[in-house]
Amino acid sequence: MGSTFPYAVLLLVIRSVFSDDISDDRPCAPLQFDQDSVVCVCNATYCDSIAGSDGIPPPVNPIMYFSSWTSSRDGQRLNYTMGSFGKFQPNKYVYTAGNETFQTILGFGGAFTDAATITMNSLSKNTRNNLLNSYFSSTGIGYTVGRVPMASCDFSKQIYSYDDTDGDLSLDKFSLTEEDIIFKIPAIKDAMSVSPRNLSLFGSPWSAPAWMKTNNNMTGKGTLKGSPGGSYFKAWAQYFVKFIQAYKDHGIDIWGITAQNEPSDGMITNFPFQCMGWTPEMQRDFIASDLGPALEAAGLGHVKLMILDDDRVWLPYWAEVVLKEPASAKYVAGIAVHWYEDLFVPTSALDLTYKQFGDKYFLLNTEACEQDLVNKDRSVLLGNWYRGERYFRDILEDLAHGVSGWVDWNLALDRTGGPNWQNNLADSPVIVDAEKDEFYKQPMFYAMAHFSKFVKPGSRILSYTKNFTEDNDVEAIFYTSSEQFGVSVGANFINTNVNESVSITIKDPSNYGMISFDLPPKSFVTFAWWRA
Repeated sequence: MGSTFPYAVLLLVIRSVFSDDISDDRPCAPLQFDQDSVVCVCNATYCDSIAGSDGIPPPVNPIMYFSSWTSSRDGQRLNYTMGSFGKFQPNKYVYTAGNETFQTILGFGGAFTDAATITMNSLSKNTRNNLLNSYFSSTGIGYTVGRVPMASCDFSKQIYSYDDTDGDLSLDKFSLTEEDIIFKIPAIKDAMSVSPRNLSLFGSPWSAPAWMKTNNNMTGKGTLKGSPGGSYFKAWAQYFVKFIQAYKDHGIDIWGITAQNEPSDGMITNFPFQCMGWTPEMQRDFIASDLGPALEAAGLGHVKLMILDDDRVWLPYWAEVVLKEPASAKYVAGIAVHWYEDLFVPTSALDLTYKQFGDKYFLLNTEACEQDLVNKDRSVLLGNWYRGERYFRDILEDLAHGVSGWVDWNLALDRTGGPNWQNNLADSPVIVDAEKDEFYKQPMFYAMAHFSKFVKPGSRILSYTKNFTEDNDVEAIFYTSSEQFGVSVGANFINTNVNESVSITIKDPSNYGMISFDLPPKSFVTFAWWRA
């Protein structure tokens, strides 16, 4: 690390203005299962928390100090240290923070699925509160985005829509269900009550009611009956309006919607769970003729409408079809992507999309999860470090290529990776053991934390230069934001080296020296400092 300093004096200064005393930081209660790292155990009386109410401590004069938070395979979880800028120490890995800024960050979060909120309710009140605080409170990891499935998806206990009355094109029978009233809405309102920031909530539909579809089924290959501008498309547009209004009636403002979850799924014969097929041309015409006008007429033109909501393999073509047509483009705010083919589809898909449309439309990753499609009994791997690395690297990669935020899938699941009516089990950053009234924070949770806690809404991705030979051991992203105390700079690093620490040097020309730091093997490290 950098040069030493009598930190006790400095900490006294910080504590005088820092709302959450660093001494109140609660460490991880580690537990090892059969994987290569640990989970952190939380229950009704104890849960780990993060030092500092909002990331970087306030500056002191002179501005010569940096903060760092480290998580590692060997058990560190957002361990906090402070260091001082020192003299340049040349090594292979040197990074220089620049001044050019790119996309603005919208935020990070997860989905309030039926499965997640049912699982939360299986806990005692105090344990459930600790779970929500872990994600949303000032001592948690700062989630600011939430996805809300519109009616059922595979992570539900049953198939249902908000209007299962055949032929009800006027949607007179539209109503929220017990899944909303008992589970999702209370969880959302409790999250809102502990969050120091506004939550940007967006709805996503998996399928229209079966009677609206060509296959008369909410699963399998099928599209809406008729064509854009027709009665079924008009009714489906009103379904969005009624969903937004119904949540508003319960005190919840919906910030955005996606036009369809994974529209390519509904073009697959015998697709096993809720879906509905769209081509980009169909979505373009639906938005122009039906959905956009319906939102405007209902006074909901401010709701952020996102297209695609599917894997990046469809980019930039899908965006080009919808956004190069003025009649549809005028209603659209963003482009939603999923991560499931990111290992196979190059980042050039994002780059080409951002280059064409990034000045007007944001890109947002809206779904990601780890699962084992072959051996479903191994979908949940408690303490698996590689899955945390996958999250961290994908978020970093997305941010480096124009994406403005990253939204995980289920906020919590049970020990099996459910409930899921189709047995499409998955892993989650938080796994609940209801019998023990406790939950486990996975390495994925802390991978999310290094972004959601520190790369706050309104931050800008920042340019930087690096001078090392090309390899994959170390990757980084830099970001900046304007705060009440001035301009802050942050950097997130990942070291995937199995056995060796990696020495890095960070230079900010606006400050008094260099940050010298050894990244532990298999680690995530966040740095934060103030520009002079």
